[in-house]
Amino acid sequence: MTSSFHDTRWTLVSRSRGSDTQAKAALSELCEAYYAPVVAFLRRDGREEDAARELSHDFFAKLLAGDAINGADPLRGRFRSYLLAALKRFAADQRDRDHAVKRGGGQIHAVIEQDDSATSAGLQIADDSVEAPDTAFDRQWALTVLARALSTMEAEMRDSGKGLQFDTLKPWLTADGDATPQNEAAAKLGLSDDTVKVAIHRLRKRFRDAVKAEIAQTVSDSGNVREELDALMAALRK
Repeated sequence: MTSSFHDTRWTLVSRSRGSDTQAKAALSELCEAYYAPVVAFLRRDGREEDAARELSHDFFAKLLAGDAINGADPLRGRFRSYLLAALKRFAADQRDRDHAVKRGGGQIHAVIEQDDSATSAGLQIADDSVEAPDTAFDRQWALTVLARALSTMEAEMRDSGKGLQFDTLKPWLTADGDATPQNEAAAKLGLSDDTVKVAIHRLRKRFRDAVKAEIAQTVSDSGNVREELDALMAALRK
């Protein structure tokens, strides 16, 4: 991961406020990376799968149109935080429009008095077991960051002729790390057990670096990477 952050996607967008070609391209890349978290939020917010995906396209189309990004503060830049706030406003506006349509727009409605003594299911207790939209967004964001970092690592290793090593040792980067004994991996790669242990250690370090590099593209200051990494780990524990 480089020490200079002036070329990261989010700082480019926030600095230029999305007004030039480079910023537009950077914003498009960020939107692509955050598509799954946005869908997850909208699904948990009560939309069906197809509706959530359609609304996600509408949301990003509005964001890419240009004006929406002007609210970004380059001095307080976490793309995740900015996007979630914008998404909440978008979802609330969409819900208001849906309710207006259901009410019949500008039509006059009669007010029906309800008998307070009658048994009613109007009050409902929130189910704590149901994942909140914010939590769904953060968890999917964390999974997306890990997936993108893993994809970057895979491409690099295949390009360097280490595709077999990646395929063999990949389980130790995921939840499947105990699925295969290390001595079997060593035999498959034609390496000693100790050499495989060292290779796994190095692979895990490269994976952590790849995750940090992915996060770095979405913050405006290097100091925020550690905080976002902590947020990622917290999201995975929820």
